[in-house]
Amino acid sequence: MEDQQNIELEPEYSQVVFGQGIEKARAYAAILARDSDTFGLLGPRELPKLWSRHVLNSGLLGELIQHGDKVVDVGSGAGLPGIPMAIAVPESNFTLVEPMERRSNWLASVVQELGLENVEVIRSRAEDLERTDFTVATARAVAALDKLLRLLTPLIRGTKSGTVLAMKGSKAPGEIQLAAKRMERLGFEAPEILTLGEGKAPETATVVRIRLRA
Repeated sequence: MEDQQNIELEPEYSQVVFGQGIEKARAYAAILARDSDTFGLLGPRELPKLWSRHVLNSGLLGELIQHGDKVVDVGSGAGLPGIPMAIAVPESNFTLVEPMERRSNWLASVVQELGLENVEVIRSRAEDLERTDFTVATARAVAALDKLLRLLTPLIRGTKSGTVLAMKGSKAPGEIQLAAKRMERLGFEAPEILTLGEGKAPETATVVRIRLRA
């Protein structure tokens, strides 16, 4: 287990984001701190920002999810952003897709340990997942937007106005520009760059939201 002194204390705003799920969010943060080194989830330099940059930052996306949405988190890895989102929005369903067996097994054990009944884990590559019924597809640190759209769009094709939520940083405008032709070709509306948690969370989350045309 990592030195507990290096692990960030829970920011106060976490209780607003996770509400009644705050204890599960705390348990997830503790599991991440415990297992990060063993499973190569987060580097040791990330533990001092465990909450603000990872757990809470991912949970902020919950405000973009409608109750009853079917959300797929591609390349879930450490369960980010899928697990914090699932804790924040228990009324929606989440599917975590992770190709690496070791990590997908870890994710399944975490979901069980936390008692997350609205989360399913699938070991697969995004391009091999034969489902089109997700209403929202999300990813964090998987690929540049142009490539990401190629991976995510087939998963939301079967729903009306399927939505991509791509967690990005300051490079979001440049990535949108490079992906413009693909967005047009795939039938997306104009993208939005959303800043979540501004003035409330220790670190904001920058999200590119793109909807398929109805």
